[in-house]
Amino acid sequence: MHVENLTLAYGTDEPVVSGLTLEVPRGRMTAVVGPNGSGKSTLLRGMSRLLKPQSGQVLLDGKDIHQLPARELARRLGVLPQGPVTPEGITAAELVSRGRHPHRGMFARLTAEDQQAIEDALDAVELAELRDRPVDQLSGGQRQRVWIAMVLAQGTEHLLLDEPTTYLDLAHAVDVMNVVHAAAHSSGRTVITVLHDLTLAAQYADHLVVMGEGRIAAQGRPVDILSERLLADVFGLRATIVEVGGAPVVVPDRTLAV
Repeated sequence: MHVENLTLAYGTDEPVVSGLTLEVPRGRMTAVVGPNGSGKSTLLRGMSRLLKPQSGQVLLDGKDIHQLPARELARRLGVLPQGPVTPEGITAAELVSRGRHPHRGMFARLTAEDQQAIEDALDAVELAELRDRPVDQLSGGQRQRVWIAMVLAQGTEHLLLDEPTTYLDLAHAVDVMNVVHAAAHSSGRTVITVLHDLTLAAQYADHLVVMGEGRIAAQGRPVDILSERLLADVFGLRATIVEVGGAPVVVPDRTLAV
């Protein structure tokens, strides 16, 4: 996936993302981080065709996503927005089955291939035993994993996830990130996710994109680009970086503002 000179804005407001160019590594997990207002979620909206660019292009296998028919795009690009709303009373399996809509007609029955994709997705998020449980009766972490299973069942080569760990405690956030990481590494999918937690991003991402004021401040392997100077410049944060298991961990100082 390639972003070329992309500028994004809401209505007539000033651009939130300005002239941004990004090459997303194929078959890897890319995490996009940055302070509030840096444009990271807006970038993901532009990459998923939820926001039309003022200028520039988002290319998927060399084709502008705005030139692709909606059904074809849905077969190639799975999108999980921030804070999706769960339909009342729907079971885990029913929600996951909605990921198969791009592959069948509006009123067509689920095929054996569809059923297998649903079961495989539930297995991937370790929720097969809860397939018939209403989603609103699941824990926050389980609900988020069901939503991720839905986009896995969609069977696309590219996944865009906006803040998949929002509102989750640390244990549930780690569960979700394990699923997201496995989606890239066990099946060769290209995963792009926006995250707030720098340490989670550094622990799981193969490629880290740090945004500031609508532009890319740094990108590369987390261990190569995360530095105390970068945290000060982009996040206004005093912190120490230590390495754990080959990945950087951000330890904020008590005085947060630089």
